[in-house]
Amino acid sequence: MPRHAILVIDMLNDFANPKGALYCEGAGIITPKLQELFKWVRDRRAVGKDDIQIVHIQEAHRKNDADFKVRPVHAVAGTWGSQIIDELAPVDDEYVVPKRRHSAFAYTDLDLYLREEDIDTVVVTGTWTNVCVRSTATDALARAYKVITLSDGVDSKTKEMHEWGLKDLSIFTKVITIAEYQDAWDKGIDPWIGGGDPENKVK
Repeated sequence: MPRHAILVIDMLNDFANPKGALYCEGAGIITPKLQELFKWVRDRRAVGKDDIQIVHIQEAHRKNDADFKVRPVHAVAGTWGSQIIDELAPVDDEYVVPKRRHSAFAYTDLDLYLREEDIDTVVVTGTWTNVCVRSTATDALARAYKVITLSDGVDSKTKEMHEWGLKDLSIFTKVITIAEYQDAWDKGIDPWIGGGDPENKVK
């Protein structure tokens, strides 16, 4: 039986709020879509289906982080900019992973957590498609996870950057829409396998 973790990457004030230090216009486009996805997952969990988890990835830099040598100061731990936006705030026991680098796997306990939870498939969402989302997906593959990218659940600073990111992600992840992802589960099909073949039914 597959076990998925939906990684919600850097949906923070500094990226998703127009007043943020590194505002990503695409974040506003995907926020309502992710809200609907969250509701669907939480409704499943409310009736005992625990095969999909929501894991929040939160960029949280130290004040003098080396990352600021190449990018503007942003998402400093404990500040408004590093906070997850209210619309997508974690609930109940949803896990939050703070990070200081592009990839959610770099120097964090994400891999340990996923293995403790017997997760075999990582589903990437959030910002930016061509930076943190892509880096996280790359590292997930390197750790032998199956990786799905929800094409309308990720976005970037510009449409061009988003499309570049998706093009790269399509090389090593399965790229599908949120609706396709939900439909597969609702039909008892592992979305990473896809298709409607009865042999693909979730056991």
